[in-house]
Amino acid sequence: MEEKLKIKVSIADRVYPLTVQPEQEEGIRAAIKKIEAMTLQLEENFAMRDKQDVLAFCALQFASQVEQNRIQNEEGLEDSKEKLIEFNNSLDNILLKYHIK
Repeated sequence: MEEKLKIKVSIADRVYPLTVQPEQEEGIRAAIKKIEAMTLQLEENFAMRDKQDVLAFCALQFASQVEQNRIQNEEGLEDSKEKLIEFNNSLDNILLKYHIK
């Protein structure tokens, strides 16, 4: 069993100690970089100074991205399902035409 790593991350000028699996560290650090970049952008573009407001909008943006991806994946799955049904129907017709079924 792998040892967990103890790391410190900084979000909005606060340091948070975390204990993570080694394979999670890279993803966590990448997420922290995205959060920091987004908070900086929000502070600059919208003159937001309250860290709580900045983090709230950051959370909203990330959550909306996750939801949009979920919606797109569901739509993609539905499209794939319809194409498979069409393909299956076509295959059934070919098999019936040649008395293979």
